[in-house]
Amino acid sequence: MITTSGRPIVLAIDDSSMTGEARRAAAAMAGRLGFDETGAGRVAIVATEAATNLWKHAQGGGLVIQGVESGTVGGVEILSVDRGPGMVDVDRCLADGYSTAGSPGTGLGAIGRLSDEFNVHSLPGVGTVTMARLWPSKPPVDAPGPGLEFGAVSLPLAGEEVCGDGWAIEQLPGRSLVFVVDGLGHGPQAAEAAREAILVFGELSSLAPTEIIKSAHNALRSTRGAALAVSRVDFDRGEVQFAGVGNIAGAILGAPGERSTSLVSHNGTVGHTIRKIQEFVYPWSPGSLLVMHSDGLGSQWNLDRYPGLAASHPGLVAGTLYRDFRRIRDDVTVVAAREGGECRR
Repeated sequence: MITTSGRPIVLAIDDSSMTGEARRAAAAMAGRLGFDETGAGRVAIVATEAATNLWKHAQGGGLVIQGVESGTVGGVEILSVDRGPGMVDVDRCLADGYSTAGSPGTGLGAIGRLSDEFNVHSLPGVGTVTMARLWPSKPPVDAPGPGLEFGAVSLPLAGEEVCGDGWAIEQLPGRSLVFVVDGLGHGPQAAEAAREAILVFGELSSLAPTEIIKSAHNALRSTRGAALAVSRVDFDRGEVQFAGVGNIAGAILGAPGERSTSLVSHNGTVGHTIRKIQEFVYPWSPGSLLVMHSDGLGSQWNLDRYPGLAASHPGLVAGTLYRDFRRIRDDVTVVAAREGGECRR
């Protein structure tokens, strides 16, 4: 199962001294996730370069440094978001030696070389999102065939120690499942409900989405309850089976020329009151993009505002939606996924 590992770190890069804070935080997280000294140093350099770029080129912005658990392997993802001037020519900015700030011009190029996965989306006058993902070793490949590329941001309300939201992805032969949960309210009790729901999902991910929700309903009776939703992407059938209860929103954005579809959840609170659990089936093609999120993200987003973003890595989609549509008075989780790569756990 793929999910968040530990507590993410959010840093506003509003002073040059924050580059050092980013370096220390990233290195410490890498150490906790099993990186050796060399690997942790690689993570620290990426965080330093990302923070430096934000300070020099974007008039601020922020970093989200988060652990990603893939089976028994823990990686570090460094997401950089800003509303700065953006880049007219991303490829040129990635080339070593090019700089608009009088520096050596090796920042983005260095991040790309040191990262196992690195992607950028930038629009002039709108801002930039970069995603760097680093692993101590490659995540294990459990089965041949397609899997989901993914990106996720899951953060607590400011001032809370734990997040009452959660997410997970299970990659199985021929299909992948995406799960998002929002514990009622926020704080430790909401987080307890979310953790219990993720445990149920991990144990029962081979079942249909409706059966997972029924089992979670029983398991969460002693908690304050949650909203949750499950999408099962069947690559062979070219369809998504979806079931949701509560305020988890979702959409399938079709490939160019195809329709986009909103996913339908029923009212209720898993663990307390459910009037109806219903599975809906939607078409899926290799070019489709799945987005699911809690109500900590505003629902009025539209990727048409961001030319090229829908075709970018899902991590950039999640980062952009987090940057521009987060509601500051709640926990927030957004997951984006599309077919691509090997089936990894």
